[in-house]
Amino acid sequence: MILTNVETVPGKRIAEHFGVVSGSTVRAKHVGRDIMASFKNIIGGELKGYTELLNDSRKQATDRMMEQARQLGANAILNVRFATSSVAQGASELFVYGTAVRVE
Repeated sequence: MILTNVETVPGKRIAEHFGVVSGSTVRAKHVGRDIMASFKNIIGGELKGYTELLNDSRKQATDRMMEQARQLGANAILNVRFATSSVAQGASELFVYGTAVRVE
């Protein structure tokens, strides 16, 4: 599956357009990570637990979007975008969307 954040795939022609596809995941904060984050706020540095959580969330949402595109017969997703939103106290949604197409 080709993923791109632009409107075309260089060197390819759009043969079929399937429309918008999306994927999402909702994740809650982990108490242990919150405690470690509190320490990092004092001394500084990367919050590796949250970096890992965000990377896992991004991958899961993207995998779900790609599966939806595959079911439609697409082999590429154009204009891929990510968004986040708070859905509850301590829980956030990571949402990814794009346009499913078949390129040749």
